[in-house]
Amino acid sequence: MTFAAVGLLGPSDIRALASRLGVRPAKSLGQNFVVDSGTVRRVARLGVVDDGGGLGCVEDRLALGSGVAARVVEVGPGFGSLTLALLEAGAEVVAVEIDPLLARALPETVAQRAPSLTGRLTVVEADALRVDSLPGTPPQVLVANLPYNVAVPVILRFLERFPEIERAVVMVQAEVSDRLVADPGSRVYGVPSAKRAWFASARRAGGVGRAAFWPVPRVDSALVVLERRDPPETTAPREEVFAVVDAAFSQRRKMLRSALATWAGGVARAEEVLVRAGVPPTTRGERLGIDDFARIAEAARSTTTQGSNDAH
Repeated sequence: MTFAAVGLLGPSDIRALASRLGVRPAKSLGQNFVVDSGTVRRVARLGVVDDGGGLGCVEDRLALGSGVAARVVEVGPGFGSLTLALLEAGAEVVAVEIDPLLARALPETVAQRAPSLTGRLTVVEADALRVDSLPGTPPQVLVANLPYNVAVPVILRFLERFPEIERAVVMVQAEVSDRLVADPGSRVYGVPSAKRAWFASARRAGGVGRAAFWPVPRVDSALVVLERRDPPETTAPREEVFAVVDAAFSQRRKMLRSALATWAGGVARAEEVLVRAGVPPTTRGERLGIDDFARIAEAARSTTTQGSNDAH
């Protein structure tokens, strides 16, 4: 669905921008810029135009007088190829960019390519892993093209810091996508899968060809759509639940009574906590869902309280 005429960026446009700005893609930042208009429109459609999720249909949001289809935070906009597609789809965009050259150039690119939509763009020059607040109305959607080394931390941080985010659409390395969407029992189920489940459900929304990026990466990529859901009902704080997750997968091949020994303060106490939580001590972490980890954290709190009472 198009709301305004926008000149999207193609491969030659992005190379010309890179040349003019003197920007060379940095491996240290995992910079592989999206150059395919079909891909960015696909991402924008998943993020902005409702596909049955909780955002409500675009027409309804516009009719309510907001004037925008969604408030989007985009992490790592680069030269602006995806930013333009989001604006085209009717979104209001807060773009978080760590590279100062790219951050300063983005408003100019939007002014040239979509002059009527410049008022819908705000650029924040910052490291996404250190962002605690954003200007204006809180975002409803997170959209990002994320490098391998920061993908999961960025996703978890934004879901934690911005509870108003109802949906996330991320382009990540295919291996990361598999881990994000994995269910308990899967070979690739682990810490990213379990922690993601605290905040959101996840599904893979198809692959992204290597030719969609410049420079062309050596790995395949994929789209993941996350939909916010309520966390487990538990008295244990999220930090304590995540500590259990980390401990359970720190020694993946071990049974939980052994894997959790250091965390619990010994094998015997780990077994006591697991029994109280209703989890067989011989189970391995890869078999447990986030609700199970929450029960373990809650059981640890209750056994600590019981031990304190017994001491008195």
